[in-house]
Amino acid sequence: MKKISTIVAVVMVTFTNAQAYKGKGDIKAQVGMNIQDHGTGINVSADFGIGENMSYGFAASYLLSVDEVAGDKPNFDDRADVKVRFNANLGNVFKLDKAMDIYPGLNLGTRNFGAHLGFRYFFTEGFGVYTEAGVPLARYDSNVQGFDEYNNQFVFQIGASFNL
Repeated sequence: MKKISTIVAVVMVTFTNAQAYKGKGDIKAQVGMNIQDHGTGINVSADFGIGENMSYGFAASYLLSVDEVAGDKPNFDDRADVKVRFNANLGNVFKLDKAMDIYPGLNLGTRNFGAHLGFRYFFTEGFGVYTEAGVPLARYDSNVQGFDEYNNQFVFQIGASFNL
């Protein structure tokens, strides 16, 4: 895994600059890895520009490598989560390079209501990298334990971003 990550990072660094967020009609898709307590997994999201500095989108995550709880293995529904999200794209507000974007946002998922903060950097017009951190603000179940803890905690993501 370290060799693959290193190769991907080296390839990504060789690209040139591009526009990170254009506004209304802009579509960003992201594929990455999420890292959290008790497991790691994959995350896929898509954001659709609806204004100069606003976007909405959808995200889905699935935990691949997870710990067992009391000897039980998690089911599909214990590993999966789906969310709708709203972002404020602030790269141009902070007068960052056009290849960069900072986006705080809120998300409403099948497990909780949460917030996220992300950063995208585009090497070319269509390809870049992103990192994002998310935290639940309100859980649907106040007594989170066992497998419910998987999708109700701080999550860190890193991956590739595409401008569609």
